[in-house]
Amino acid sequence: MVAIFYKWLMMCSWIVLSVHDSNQSSFGKHPHPFYIAVTEINLNTSDKTLEVSCKMFADDLEQTIEKNNHAQLDISSDKDKPSFDKFIPAYVKNHLTLAVDGKATNLSYIGFEKEKESAYCYFQVENISSLKRIDVFDSLLHDFTTDQINIIHVTVNGKRQSTKLDYPEKNASFSF
Repeated sequence: MVAIFYKWLMMCSWIVLSVHDSNQSSFGKHPHPFYIAVTEINLNTSDKTLEVSCKMFADDLEQTIEKNNHAQLDISSDKDKPSFDKFIPAYVKNHLTLAVDGKATNLSYIGFEKEKESAYCYFQVENISSLKRIDVFDSLLHDFTTDQINIIHVTVNGKRQSTKLDYPEKNASFSF
């Protein structure tokens, strides 16, 4: 039942965003009804990696990066991509940490892409062939709004577990 609610919540938030005028140059000027980020963590046993993707509203991420770095940037602009490639990993590494079986991990930045109203940020953790427990610290966009909701999905050997963290909650643990 909880999984159905999360899917419904995500679908509603993306539908509501789609209704906004896509011709606006700065979508961030229009508040949206939900402030949600989704982090997907997948254990890839064949590559011995944890694949991590973070999906956020692009305007929320853009405004947070601008505020934290005292910069004026456009996440849709090719000229600002190098700046985002510098600022995103620094921001995410301060707001998303993983511990596998009690050991801290290092998130390696792969890149980001913007698709419509969403920004996808990709990371990986190398040399993880199995895990029994993963502890997640997730305060992504807590510095943007106190209405922030972070959803975390972890998949290990085809088994998926999920949780929802409402601000100010930032810690979750998953056992497999």
